[in-house]
Amino acid sequence: MKEIKAYIKPHKLADVTSGLRTVDGLTGISIVECRGFGTGWHHAADNAGEDLLGYRKSLKLEIVCRDEIADEVVRTIADAAHTGLKGDGKIYVGKISHAVRISTGETGTEAV
Repeated sequence: MKEIKAYIKPHKLADVTSGLRTVDGLTGISIVECRGFGTGWHHAADNAGEDLLGYRKSLKLEIVCRDEIADEVVRTIADAAHTGLKGDGKIYVGKISHAVRISTGETGTEAV
């Protein structure tokens, strides 16, 4: 199983989720609102105690899927989130060693 974390611009969410709905075998996604900054982005103030209002809003998509569809999921997100402008986002892929569906007790890929 693979875990895919994608950071995208909020206005691209509809395009990305529309594309992901076409990926056969994808069982779901989680969407988290977040704030942050990337390389090349200079924050106006460098106060450690500053609130989050000065950071860029983005969305983090979290997906766990079977290994066989991971490349298609990544490609779908990258294509749908692309604007060609700086700050389009990032996608990270990692390996998941175990999963459990709490409601049924299923484990492994059946739990996803």
